[in-house]
Amino acid sequence: MADSKTPASKLDLLQGTLDLMVLQTLATTGSLHGYGIARRIEQVSGDQILLNQGTIYASLVRLQHRGWISAGWGTSSNNRKAKFYSITKKGRKHLSADTAYWQRVSSVMGRVLAIPNAIPNKGGDQ
Repeated sequence: MADSKTPASKLDLLQGTLDLMVLQTLATTGSLHGYGIARRIEQVSGDQILLNQGTIYASLVRLQHRGWISAGWGTSSNNRKAKFYSITKKGRKHLSADTAYWQRVSSVMGRVLAIPNAIPNKGGDQ
């Protein structure tokens, strides 16, 4: 992650969040190839997340190994052979549980970060 003096122009992903984004993308769009999944996540994030091929494919392999997605060969919109991924029933169950977890974490973080700073910081971190 970027240090406090140089904010990152793109977001660094917390461990496990990319897998959740991939599962959610497949749950909402249906079967899609890896490149399409990456572009969709980038689009939905408002281009705050940039995914390279190595990152997205590592996630797809991991998800497939866990049985949360399945894959099959098909033809892309530009008439090229591509592997298309779909979420499985097991993947939908995991997505539901993981979504609930991240919503709880997000809610707690929102409450904690909304606490007003009551004591001014005078020269040092306390």
